[in-house]
Amino acid sequence: MEHSPVLILIAAVLTNNIVFSGFLGMCSFIALSRRIDTAVGMGFAVTFVSTFTTALNWLIYHYVLKHGALSGVSFLDGVNLEPFTMIVFIAVIASFVQVVELIIQRISHSLYQALGIFLPLITVNCAILGVSLFMVIRGYGFISSVAFGFGSGLGWMLAIVLMAGLRRKMRFSKIPPGLEGIGITMITTGILAMIFMVFNGMVRIN
Repeated sequence: MEHSPVLILIAAVLTNNIVFSGFLGMCSFIALSRRIDTAVGMGFAVTFVSTFTTALNWLIYHYVLKHGALSGVSFLDGVNLEPFTMIVFIAVIASFVQVVELIIQRISHSLYQALGIFLPLITVNCAILGVSLFMVIRGYGFISSVAFGFGSGLGWMLAIVLMAGLRRKMRFSKIPPGLEGIGITMITTGILAMIFMVFNGMVRIN
């Protein structure tokens, strides 16, 4: 039985956090968590892309790929379109990333420069692609899928902002030389993941 969209949203932020539970989107999570302002900007961008691409991908999957809405086209008669799901999802995500790039460049050029190469790399952010694939695997309805996409984006933003705040504090801490940089960041990520496990008693989606 499918959970309500509200429970799915809450679970996507906390108990099924895409970073701390699924460990997806780790590349940009680690690379862009050095500054809080950059982390917040990237978090909003990921949330925007995750929400709208999940909605579009649900519609495309259910009305085109799964049920063969294009089967009326002569050269597509009898063609199974589901194997193209991942390719189509990535294409939709890439299109939205282009929109986000243009918006951020127009609104805040400094944020655009700070995000650098990682902004176009949202296209292949496995967290965003994972959200679209999970909603297919779990058989979510449209509203539940949108809630899941929005919650996963918020969860990713929560994770990267938390990490950015901790890394800012760690600049003034004494860290063993062998653990400076990526080492202490990975250890901190593991600790945060264990902390988020306390939310498992609230609700968990599968």
